[in-house]
Order: sequence, then C-alpha cells, then structure tokens
Amino acid sequence: MLHISKQLLRSAPAPAPHAGVAPAWPALLAQQAATARHPALQHYYRAGVPDAATPIGEVPLLAMDFETTGLNTRRDDIVSIGLIPFSLTRIRLSESAHWILNPRADLRHESVVIHGITHATVAQAPDLSERLLKLLTMMAGRVMVVHHRGIEQHFLNAALQRRIGEGIIFPCIDTLALEGLLCQQAPLSRLKRLWRGRSRPSLSLPESRARYHLPHYPAHNALTDALGCAELLQAQCAHHFPPQTPLRELWC
Repeated sequence: MLHISKQLLRSAPAPAPHAGVAPAWPALLAQQAATARHPALQHYYRAGVPDAATPIGEVPLLAMDFETTGLNTRRDDIVSIGLIPFSLTRIRLSESAHWILNPRADLRHESVVIHGITHATVAQAPDLSERLLKLLTMMAGRVMVVHHRGIEQHFLNAALQRRIGEGIIFPCIDTLALEGLLCQQAPLSRLKRLWRGRSRPSLSLPESRARYHLPHYPAHNALTDALGCAELLQAQCAHHFPPQTPLRELWC
C-alpha cells in the first residue's frame, strides 16, 4: 500500500465498514454486466459475487494492495499491484500475482522513497492495460480485502477510466475500517487511552497486525502488504467474527 496515506490516517477516525445499509452488491454487479462494454469488465461483472447472507467462512476472498505514484487519483496512477487469493483457513500464495507497472503519471521522488520502485524499473514494465484481463479474472467471483478501501477502489476505477473509458465498482472488506470499529468497541478502550495519553490507537497495517501478535513484515511492497492484509482479516475473524458471520456485516 502507499504508506503515506496510512501515516496520514494514524490519528484519523476510521470509516465504518459501511454507512447504514451496505450496497446490494450482487444486484449492482448484475446491472453493470448489462451495460459494460469492455469484454474483461463484462466477464468480471457476470461472475457476480456471493450473496450478502453467505457466511464469511465460505466466501472466496482476494487480498489486494496497490503502490501508487501519490494520493490524487486525478494526477497519480498505480505503479504496483499485489494479489493473493485466500479464505479464512488458507492463503494461496502459489496463486498470487505481483506486478510492477509503468504508470501514466510522473513517478515523483517522494513516492520512490516510499516504495523503492524507480524510473529504470517502470521503464521496462508493462502498462496496466496489459495486465487488465488477468487482474479482472482474479477478481471475478471474489470479494476484495484491502486496508483502506479509498486507495484500491478509487485508484482502480480511475485507472480503468483512463485506459478503457469505463470505471469499475467492486465490493471490499476493509480491514482498516473493521479495526477502527473494533478499537472503538473494545472494553474500557476509552479509559485505557486516557491513561496512556493517546486519543486513538493507530490503524496502520503494521500496528493493527501487532495487536494480534502477527509477525512484522517489511513494508512498501504490494505483495507483502496484501499478505499482511489477508492475515489481518483472518486474525480479526478468529477473534471477533466467527465463520458463520454473514458477509453483509463485513463488506462495504
């Protein structure tokens, strides 16, 4: 993930997994399937997603993480994608994907410092359009799992608009939003924060993982961060959301 964004969010309140009622994702994707023009988008939408009542333990998931050239979807672009299919009981690393991409945006020094992807590296890399079919094939039929959906949902939509003239919508489980909700609900959490002199706990991926005693991974790599996000959701569910929890309580 682009860790600049996570640092900005360290003390910000997390969004709820969904405001009020979550979108009716199966119906929304069916509507999009009827109007999408690009064949890869048609395939993705026609695959659909599980019903909102499906237990989370039965839902096929795809951990997704992007590195980007910055935080503005109008002028920035995706420079790296990490994808890992998984479930609550198994992470399928052998089926993962990790792509460095040549962005249609300036690769600025401050982003290179964050993710370490240089101009020389992207000069030899493909455009996202060359990976689009594989990306949407991996997404098809699965619910995406991300840490701060504002990056993945908004950047992929903008990237597709820029390349094929159509955006994309897709359901996510946002581990950052879930962690924020869980921290707010934790017994005596407000009193503990007062004792420690902290207004809010950090919701960054490393510190969220640390609360579940998950191992520390080097940051700023899309595939590693996707793995970290998958493991975080598994831990969150193991502690707070049993396998029978309906998908509607988690996605957004």
